[in-house]
Amino acid sequence: QLVESGGGSVQTGGSLRLACETSAFTSCTYALNWYRQVPGQGAREFISGVDGNHKTTYDDNIVKGRFTVSEGAAKNTLYLQMNNLEVDDTGLYYCKANPVTPTGCPTLWSQSTQVTVS
Repeated sequence: QLVESGGGSVQTGGSLRLACETSAFTSCTYALNWYRQVPGQGAREFISGVDGNHKTTYDDNIVKGRFTVSEGAAKNTLYLQMNNLEVDDTGLYYCKANPVTPTGCPTLWSQSTQVTVS
């Protein structure tokens, strides 16, 4: 199970923080990543996340030095700190859990959370 929290409405230049947490009651380990779906685009686009070695990856066309990800101490939570938000950041934000170990664990998607920048 994947639970996302945060989101909301802010003015241009404002900040928001999203959190994504995997269930503690699982034998699977995951690499967590953030995606979003902006209005008028069908596909979800990758923002940033960590790989199986906890190395940060990101799409600089979106991040532009404004967004950072960080993991919680237990490594089952990933935060997305979004600063200097722009109107074009408006959309539905999702967390995706890519299975790392063991083989056979499912890929998970969170419910979406709305981010509105005006």
